[in-house]
Amino acid sequence: MHFNELISIMKKVILLCGGNKGNRAYYMDSARRMIEQAIGKILQVSAIYESAPWGFQAEQNFYNQVVVVETRLAPMAILKKIWEIEKKLGRIRVGNQYSSRTIDIDILFYEQEIIDTPDLVVPHPQLHQRRFTLTPLAEILPDWIHPKFNQSISVLLKQCTDSSSVKVIKP
Repeated sequence: MHFNELISIMKKVILLCGGNKGNRAYYMDSARRMIEQAIGKILQVSAIYESAPWGFQAEQNFYNQVVVVETRLAPMAILKKIWEIEKKLGRIRVGNQYSSRTIDIDILFYEQEIIDTPDLVVPHPQLHQRRFTLTPLAEILPDWIHPKFNQSISVLLKQCTDSSSVKVIKP
């Protein structure tokens, strides 16, 4: 399969949207709207959760939300659309280091496919270590099976060693 083409059948892609700069609610709403325009129909969304930054210090906490999208786009095409959305919403990338940002959109899953390229790794390689990712995932997809670990999201959340606080702020 070529990663930069349209595909003939609908696929489910699961995204995590997050950000901690500026008007967080505005950026989350804008990201969802732009995802629906550029990537596909949104089938499900989790509540919005608030959590402390992961891997770096920042003054403002993050908002995070899982979005399930039905798409005809191949994985690399989705990644390119995500980068365009992030740029339109003011995301400035600072190398590979973690930093505050208006919006960050990660591909958590693309159906049950395992993708490992220099530009894209799916399932997201750190999702099982991040309570801020697993909590909204478990809310809407508790029985989703991680294709590498062959365990459900709810089991991965129970096993997660990340003790950071994740609280729902907008159901």
